Formats: sequence, structure tokens, C-alpha cells
Amino acid sequence: MDLTDTSVDTIINVVDQFDYSTQNESYNEKFISWRRNKENPFAFNFKLNRKESVFIEGKGFETRSASATEEKIVGRIMNILGFSMLIWVVTDHIISKLLVALFSMLGFDIHTSFFSTAPYGGKSEIVTALIVIDITKILIPAIYIHSKLKMPRRVEFMSSMNHAADLFGSICMAMAVSAVSSLPNIYTNRTRQVFDYFRSVNADTSVWDQEQFVVYAIFDIVIISIMSELLFRGAIFSALRQFGDIFAIIITSCASALLVQDFRELPAALMISAVAAVGMLRTGSVLTAIFVQMIYKMYRLALVLLEADSPDNIFMMRNWFILAFFVIGVVGVILLYIFSKKKNLHRIASYSSEITLRQRLLVAVKSFPVPAAACLCLMAAFIKFIL
Repeated sequence: MDLTDTSVDTIINVVDQFDYSTQNESYNEKFISWRRNKENPFAFNFKLNRKESVFIEGKGFETRSASATEEKIVGRIMNILGFSMLIWVVTDHIISKLLVALFSMLGFDIHTSFFSTAPYGGKSEIVTALIVIDITKILIPAIYIHSKLKMPRRVEFMSSMNHAADLFGSICMAMAVSAVSSLPNIYTNRTRQVFDYFRSVNADTSVWDQEQFVVYAIFDIVIISIMSELLFRGAIFSALRQFGDIFAIIITSCASALLVQDFRELPAALMISAVAAVGMLRTGSVLTAIFVQMIYKMYRLALVLLEADSPDNIFMMRNWFILAFFVIGVVGVILLYIFSKKKNLHRIASYSSEITLRQRLLVAVKSFPVPAAACLCLMAAFIKFIL
């Protein structure tokens, strides 16, 4: 879309001029319908004839601006995202600990403190607590976003696999990125904590022989991957892509990376989130984003398990595994490019307006309460880093 083009009837119509070529007709119809709703405060549906002026009695001629409207709508959507991030952080650090303390008072073998990063106690209680906390901190923000944006399901979640070949490419890209992003920090904080806990409980028993560890591993790889991608690649992503797919990718990737609240994990989370978003746009289905997240989590879990199975030659085994994972991913991406019949089809909606991408991002970052949420995430990451 080009809002600065005055050659065609001097009309600015941000809904009709948006690039809808990247998705299917069914999705586009629902998306356009959601944007054209005049009662929708989160829809960027500005329309103006540059040759006309609107006179309001008592005020004179109204000066309307596409850029001012765009900034206002960006601010409203970022307000929703900011509060969602705050809900996530408060649930993760305060509500979760209050719930654990309550169950401890009721006699359950589970305990925590405000200075610890995870609860401690019995095996079943620990896993149950981790599962409940992880579900709660994702589910509540997801419900909040859904209730505010009021998107139809077909717009909230991209569900049509338009380009199946790109699913293979996204998985291969996820493999390559996972290998590269793991080099500075081999293990994720949460995976490492759970693994160390079960290994310390019964050092003579394989973690795979401990039911609770298996349950949490499956839950983390499958359920959390599904829930987190539906949150970050759902309604909030669709609302943000009114201002271009690149804008939506950057904002949602940064938000998901910040909510990891760990400096060592932030680069990997940022890259994987970007791969998931691009993969979803290229294939047309949120399932691609979910598969990307699952690949990343399975890769990190495999690295942790390698240490238990090969303690004597862990460095050699780990390095070969990382290299193999990277090579398979790169080769897959190259093969897809060579044999793809549509090499030049990027499937990312183009967008240009009277304000630049940099200005749009600045508006987003400054929107209340995004700065507060970002600061809390960075503060939590700093505390984890020094403890």
C-alpha cells in the first residue's frame, strides 16, 4: 500500500490499498470485514479524498491525517500487548508464588520463595506446579487479548496451508537457527532446572524412567509450544499486520523474547520467534509456527539428555549433534530454494505509509504500558543473571 501516491483519484483508503496477496481469499475477506467495522477501535480503516475537506459546525474545517490515525491505532494495540505482558510477568513472579505458598500451607510438599526461580519439594507437586504456572501465565493474557480485539477465529488464527513446501523450509530453517542460537548458551534455564531436579532426586535412575519428567517434557514440547504460538501468532499478530508483516514480526518476536526474562535465552527466543512468524506467513497456517517452536524445544531437550547419556565424551557428542542439526537444516533450505517453482515469491505483505517503519516502531515502544512491561522483563532477566 502506498499512502503517498496521489495519482489515482487522490484517494487514501488504507483497507483497500493493503497488500492481501500473501494469504487466501477466505482469510482476506474476514480480515477486511474486521478492519472495515467502524465500531472497531483497533482497526486501521482511515479513508480520505485529498481534494475534499470536512466542515464541522463550531469547529471549522477538520484536518485529518492518515499518519495521526495510524499512530493512534498502533498505540491502542500496543496498549493491549503491554497489559498482556504485565499479566504474564505478574503471574510468573507473584501470583504463582502465592499459589505455591497457599498449597504449602495446606500441607502439600511444595515450597518457594520470592528469591528462587522455581518451586521445590515432591516430584509430583513440582511438575504439577510448573504445568499450572505455565498454562496460567499464557492463558490469561490470551483470553485478555481475545476479549479486547474481538477477532473472528479465521482472522485470529491463520489456518489454511497455502504453501505446504514452505512448511518443510520453515522446519529446516528452525533447525539451522536452533543450532546457531544454542552456541552461546547450550541449555535453556527451565529445561536445565527440571533435568537437574530429577537427576538429584534419584541419580541411579534414568530421567526417562521417571514418569513426572516424561510428563513435563511432553507438556513443554507440545502444549506450551501450541499455547505460546497461538498467543504470539494469534489476534495480536493479525492486528499488528495492518501496518505491515515486517512490523508484526518485529513486535511479536521482541515481546516473546522479552517474556523469556533471561539474557542467555533472549537471542535464541528472538530468532526462533521470527522464524515462526515468517514461516506462518509463508505457509498461511499457524501450525507452521507451532512446529518451529516444537523443533526448537526438542533440540534443546536433546542437548540436555546427551549430557546424561554421554558424560565422558559430552563435548564431542554435543558438538557433532549441533553440527549435524545445522547441516541438515541448511541443506534442506538450499534444496527447497533450488527446487521451488516460485523462488521470488516472498509472501510477506508489503506496506508503506506517511510514517516510516522506524517511526512506527518508536510509537509502539513508547506506548503505555509497554515500557513498564519491558523494564520488568529486563529487571527479572538481570536478577536471574546475577543469582
